[in-house]
Amino acid sequence: MPGNPFSAHLGYLFAKLPLEDRFAAARAAGFEAVEHPAPVALSPDRMRTLLEATGLKLAQITSGMGGAGEKGIASLAGRETEFRDGYARALDYAEAVGCPFVHAMAGVGGDDATYRGNIEAAVRLSEGRAPKVLVEAISHAAVPGYHMAHVDDLLALARSLPGQISVLIDTFHATADGHDPAAAIRAAGSALGHVHIADHPGRSEPGTGSVDFPAVLGALGAAGYRGAIGFEYLPSGPDHLTWLTGWRGMRDRSNRPSVYGET
Repeated sequence: MPGNPFSAHLGYLFAKLPLEDRFAAARAAGFEAVEHPAPVALSPDRMRTLLEATGLKLAQITSGMGGAGEKGIASLAGRETEFRDGYARALDYAEAVGCPFVHAMAGVGGDDATYRGNIEAAVRLSEGRAPKVLVEAISHAAVPGYHMAHVDDLLALARSLPGQISVLIDTFHATADGHDPAAAIRAAGSALGHVHIADHPGRSEPGTGSVDFPAVLGALGAAGYRGAIGFEYLPSGPDHLTWLTGWRGMRDRSNRPSVYGET
């Protein structure tokens, strides 16, 4: 398969189906990968079976979402042991199913020292393991009070831990934070590990807002990005996948090999 795998975020897409049925639906729609923040309702064995049956890859999972409304716990003082135990479990799960990234979600509130300490702990836990630490800036437009909210802070963290963490650039969150997402991708450079696509405003599928997606794809191509392109958006209606054919054509014409190999 030429080019970057397109990954369906199963927390957003095909969400009316039972979780296990979303895999076949994603493949039938034309995706080559999937992702989900907390797929642990499925055992690693069951996850492998679903991936093998559909020919899909698992692009990324989180280290845990915490309780209702927390959106992770990496920045929350007093929860360090809980975070690190959860990260270790997610790392084992990711390794068992061939998933390349564990996303350490910061959570709402918290403090810089706790967050930094937990990210460094995640790096240590990941040493010598295939899955790597992934971090993302999630804008306050989507999650008010999220600790790692700003692209500049995300990139500064990556620069302070060179080669030890990867960053996720989300086109909606970057735009909501006042950044050009293509410029954010260029600034991430070799630290770029994953990408999420959603338009702005509205956070729906490509073509429903103002994001310059040709520029985004151009930035990915210029960076030599070979990872998955994840689609994490709020569908605007039943025909929300009409963009996929055109994007697949643009992707395949780029003829960049994928880190996932043939599917």
